[in-house]
Amino acid sequence: MSTETAKKPSVLFVCVHNAGRSQMAAAFLTSISKGAIEVRSAGSQPADKVNPAAVEAMAELGIDMSAEIPKVLTTEAVKESDLVITMGCGDECPYFPGKRYEDWVLEDPAGQGVEAVRPIRDEIKTRIENLVIELLPARHADAQ
Repeated sequence: MSTETAKKPSVLFVCVHNAGRSQMAAAFLTSISKGAIEVRSAGSQPADKVNPAAVEAMAELGIDMSAEIPKVLTTEAVKESDLVITMGCGDECPYFPGKRYEDWVLEDPAGQGVEAVRPIRDEIKTRIENLVIELLPARHADAQ
């Protein structure tokens, strides 16, 4: 592993189905950080497929999630991540002492149309933009 890779912060997004919120958050973080942050997402009870309304809402902003598939949450994914952001999975998310956790309270887009998903998407985008500023302060300073 190169020293450049070792310095990358890593974030894991977790929700129950890994089909909506965590997928949108991971896609935004991958896009906005341009590969400077290692991104993972998973679910405690992964769905069969990503929420089509979430895929459509992200496509409206030029981010293609159509090839993503929900992934099962593993203890390894949690251990390998610097920051674990949970989204409504409560006690189903494994907890490791010393790990940084944040819980983002966001409406669940499951079963909703794209009109209902857009505000959730936009809230996630704002949170991701702030997270990138926090995790990559030097890059943000360079962009000013």
